[in-house]
Amino acid sequence: MIEDESYLNDDRYGEDLGDRVFTRCFFTNVDLTEAVSRGAVFTECAFGGVRFNASEHTDSAFLRCSFERCNFFEASFTGCKLVGSTFKDCDLRPLTIDGGDWSFVTLAGADLRGVRIAGTRMREADLSAANLTGGSLTGADLSGARLSKIRLARCDLRGCDLSALDPRDADVRDAIIDAEQALMIARSLGLQIR
Repeated sequence: MIEDESYLNDDRYGEDLGDRVFTRCFFTNVDLTEAVSRGAVFTECAFGGVRFNASEHTDSAFLRCSFERCNFFEASFTGCKLVGSTFKDCDLRPLTIDGGDWSFVTLAGADLRGVRIAGTRMREADLSAANLTGGSLTGADLSGARLSKIRLARCDLRGCDLSALDPRDADVRDAIIDAEQALMIARSLGLQIR
């Protein structure tokens, strides 16, 4: 286990992080392009200006971490846990998230256009004012999420828990939903279905 370490301007291009454990570490201007992790754990770590481009993370955890001005171009997270982490001024496009737990994550105002998220738990996540235009949130659990001013135009929302969505406070033009979701939204608007 690595604790309270600082990494500055390190070149970790293509590094295999394996299942290392980092706690309260600082990563500043580190290049993790094409890095791979499987079962790695980062707890309360801070990432500033880190390049995660084309990196692949599987069954790894980034718990209560902060990401500021980081680049995630073509990065993928499969079965990862990012509970309580925050993203600020990050380039998140294009990004792929399959499964995992992103509950309590802060992505407020994030540019997530075209991002693909599938089967991910995002309970009580803050997606207020996030832009997911043309993206995909299939099978995501958004129960209790903050979704005010979210942009979901042309977004595929099939199988997604939309119980926290107020369609009057979101851009949902041409979003794709299933019949069950349509009924739930109609009821939330006070419509009677007969």
